Amino acid sequence: MPLRIIRDDITKVRCDAIVNAANETLLGGGGVDGAIHKAAGPGLLAECRGLGGCKTGQAKITRGYDLPCKYVIHTVGPVWQGGGNGERELLASCYRQSLALAVKNGCQTVAFPLISTGVFGYPKDQALRVAVDTVSAFLLENDELTVSIVVFSPTSYLLSKKLFTDVRAYIDDHYVDTHYDACAERMRSIGIQQAARFAAAPAPPPAPTAAPQKKPSVLAYRTLDERLSHIDESFSQMLLRKIDERGMTDAACYKKANIDRKLFSKIRSDVHYRPSKQTAIAFAIALELSLEETQELLLKAGFALSPASKFDVIVEYFIRKGNYNIFEINEALFVFDQNLLGA
Repeated sequence: MPLRIIRDDITKVRCDAIVNAANETLLGGGGVDGAIHKAAGPGLLAECRGLGGCKTGQAKITRGYDLPCKYVIHTVGPVWQGGGNGERELLASCYRQSLALAVKNGCQTVAFPLISTGVFGYPKDQALRVAVDTVSAFLLENDELTVSIVVFSPTSYLLSKKLFTDVRAYIDDHYVDTHYDACAERMRSIGIQQAARFAAAPAPPPAPTAAPQKKPSVLAYRTLDERLSHIDESFSQMLLRKIDERGMTDAACYKKANIDRKLFSKIRSDVHYRPSKQTAIAFAIALELSLEETQELLLKAGFALSPASKFDVIVEYFIRKGNYNIFEINEALFVFDQNLLGA
């Protein structure tokens, strides 16, 4: 755990194993397959010749040779034929078989391309959904594995058209920078109208004389030490309380948050742990907190959601919609070139 989406050239990713979107011969081809063979050098092709090919949906493993990884896992994705010929299950099998080989060979970090989305024609948004669903399900049983899905750019795949349109519209409506001039103009207009109404209104009767009020008492805490002894609940304390209140186990929470078990252990053991904003929001998503509760949890870590941050506006959109699928949120963040939650 966890699952990441990264922008990179898969032949340059440093990890225990990269996955090659191969053809059934395993003898190289175009796209990712050709790039991996070129970067690995002739030794990879020589070893592949002895494997006897590979069937669609299955996977085989070789050494990494000149690549910055120990292994290359070769898997053959399905050719897209409209979706009614078992393509989804075959694609999911590619991910499951590859991950099983990685675990069997002691790998802790694995990087995948989006299998079958090149010349095999699998729609990228659907291929990404299969990848995320299959990998995240596998990671629930394999805490020690970190998986990356590697793409060249946010435009290498698309969210579903409706979700992309909805998120874009929400950003346009709520992102302060986008509408700053229009908002300022509206505020000036409202101010002018209010001023005109005020000038036309009759003067109000004089207010009755209020009884003199006592001066505020001195500060409740006389010294800094006294104030420090009454510090509010910390982020760690609130997080653990929220987990208990929702009847979740620690493991269920950090897995749903796409957080590494080791990081969660640090948070649990250190009452003063200060998480990153992405980590704090990931836990809010895992706990399915309301927008108000999310703000409260963020405040404990020294953060807040702001309409001046596109990242924050996207997160707010999903919380308001009641969509707490962290992987779908990360897909949207990635497409809009924002930092991801969790990992």
